[in-house]
This record gives sequence, C-alpha cells and structure tokens, in this order.
Amino acid sequence: MSKPQFASIASITLTLVLLALAAGAIPARAAAEAERTIYVPAGWEGAYEFGYAPVVRVGDTVIVSGVPAGGEGSYEEKVRRMYQRVKELLTAAGATIDDVVELTTFHAGPKDSAAFRAEFERYMPVHREFFGEHRPAWTAVGTTALLSPTAVVEMRVVAVVGSGQASRVERGKPAPAPAKPKAEGPAGGAEGASPAPPSGGGGRP
Repeated sequence: MSKPQFASIASITLTLVLLALAAGAIPARAAAEAERTIYVPAGWEGAYEFGYAPVVRVGDTVIVSGVPAGGEGSYEEKVRRMYQRVKELLTAAGATIDDVVELTTFHAGPKDSAAFRAEFERYMPVHREFFGEHRPAWTAVGTTALLSPTAVVEMRVVAVVGSGQASRVERGKPAPAPAKPKAEGPAGGAEGASPAPPSGGGGRP
C-alpha cells in the first residue's frame, strides 16, 4: 500500500471515529438538558407528601406550582406574601423573579369583569413591587373556589433561568395615518381649480 493510500484510509477512519463520538455525545447532552429536579424547600414538605412538587426544574425551565395568597392579614398582605413565597421557590431552583416568562393567576373574588377591574386596582400595586419593567406573559382567571380556604388568589409561574439578563422589548411601529381626501371646490372640481365654463359657450361670450 502506498503512503498516499494509507494516509487517505487513516483520515477516513479518524473521521468516522469522531462522528461516532459526536453521535454518542448528543444523546448524553440531551439527557442532561432534560434532567428533572424536584425541589422541596423547608416548610413545603407537606405539599410533597400531599402529592405534588412545589417547584420542578427541567433543563433551564422552572415551573412553580400554584401558591395561594392566604393566611392572616389584609388582601394586599396576602398577595404580597404570595409573591414573596413564589420568589423563594424560584431561588431554590436557581431562578430569579426576572427569569419569569409566564404567570397564571386564579381569583376567587370577582364574579364579573367590573369586579375584576375593581380587584386589580388593589392587586396591581403589589404586583409592580415585584414586576416593574420586566413584564411576563400573564393570564388571569376567575374561579369559584380555591383549595386554601383563606386564599383570595393563587399564582402559578414558569421561568427560564438566565432569561431575565437578556430580556428586551420590541414594540411595533404605529400604522401610518390615512391620507386625508382632497376637498372639492365649486362644481365638484378640486379646491383651487378654475371653474368649468358654461355649457355650450366653449368658454367665449
């Protein structure tokens, strides 16, 4: 076998080995990214024993189960405590409040749209304490009852770790204003145009 032939075969063999190694690394990397970790912080043991995970992380995605705004205190105090507990659960899974990409809130009080708007007059000041310029997607749902008997709201969140550091807002450009129609002058002509001559006279006296 000549040296050029040997070099060519060696090159092909090395390429096949590298491809095989890469193919084996892809499933391993995918498995690592899909690894699921359940976090049960102190004080949440009862939730896990009841049958659900307080917070789950899969790859960079963090899902926090519904946290009720219950217990003692005013409406605002309950809601503020709910947000603080959500923040603590996110921290346990390595996320921050700025990493939140989606909120779902369930409201037991409002029975119609007007009542919803009235409740949000009280709700939004607390919400803005935690979400200022960073605004996640949000769905607010009215419901007849919550599992916690003293809860006025329950909130579930989804976060992507690190997304809060690279967040940006892209606003659409406003549509151009429609063109104004030209005003008509005498005899249906455009404003400023010379009036049409009398019929039959060709413009002469």
